[in-house]
Amino acid sequence: MKCFTYIDKEHDEEVLIYSKERTTLVNEIESLCNSSEITIVGTNDNEIVKINPIEVACFISENNKVFALIKDKKYQIKQRLYQLEEMDFNKYYVKINQSCYANIKNIKKFESTIGGALKVIFKNDYIDYISRRELKNVKERMGL
Repeated sequence: MKCFTYIDKEHDEEVLIYSKERTTLVNEIESLCNSSEITIVGTNDNEIVKINPIEVACFISENNKVFALIKDKKYQIKQRLYQLEEMDFNKYYVKINQSCYANIKNIKKFESTIGGALKVIFKNDYIDYISRRELKNVKERMGL
């Protein structure tokens, strides 16, 4: 596949894809282009930032509040977890338990525990566990 990039401040940004058939690569490019338009507003102390969902390691719910974990920072957002699941960027996310919606691209590794639970370790070193209810769905999404 050929790729061309033209930098021109006079034109609006757009992506054109010419393909002989629809492939997973085409689907990923479309999803990436669509998800980059979605921004979520997050707050941290006195700071208000626009959050790109691709950068988020996971969304977690604690004390009736939802937070986006990005690297070593935690931003509170207004959306609920079920609202995030309905958004267009959910191709890269999977629900791992009742209070965590994880970005597949930011998972570092899985570890099994002595009790048989499956531990998820993210690239930002946040640790959470996969519930038994969500285990089958997580395995399917990860290709296991």
